Amino acid sequence: MATILSVSGSPSPTSRTARLLRHLDGRLADQGHRVVPFDVRTLPPEALLGADFGHPAIVAAKRLFEEADGVVIGTPVYKAAYSGLLKSLLDLLPQYALAGKTVLPLATGGSTAHVLAIDYALRPVLSSMGAAHIVQGWFVLDKHITVREDGGVAVDPASRDALDQVVDQFSRALGAAPLSAVAA
Repeated sequence: MATILSVSGSPSPTSRTARLLRHLDGRLADQGHRVVPFDVRTLPPEALLGADFGHPAIVAAKRLFEEADGVVIGTPVYKAAYSGLLKSLLDLLPQYALAGKTVLPLATGGSTAHVLAIDYALRPVLSSMGAAHIVQGWFVLDKHITVREDGGVAVDPASRDALDQVVDQFSRALGAAPLSAVAA
């Protein structure tokens, strides 16, 4: 079906956000999509912080966005906004890097006080980057994500059901995306 870039904007190697994304990657793959996981934290800090647009790792990251039909953007919420690490990457992408793409914004955080970070911090940036369709995002409380011994996650049933619905909505939107929007 579609190629999906699954982007974790968490700086932590033990991130619940990244683990949640990898869990959702499996659901999307089971629905027939090709999923490409991408952890922004693997990019060289000097390339991100030095705004080195020509660095091979940044060029490769741009290519991943170009080749994707859809993008899942996951971030922990820090101080009522998405992570600075994610911001650093988004700043290095072309202005319309998301043109013609369907995007699913996801966030994790410690308090429901951060729920609006998706709509007031992340969604405007994704829109300004030309996303063709930004589906309903979702916020998951950290306490609803349990890391299992095998490194995977278990999601609290109430959160899991709602999360499955938004992921399925994203999947359907990719399947229904007009060819002209995908080619843009």
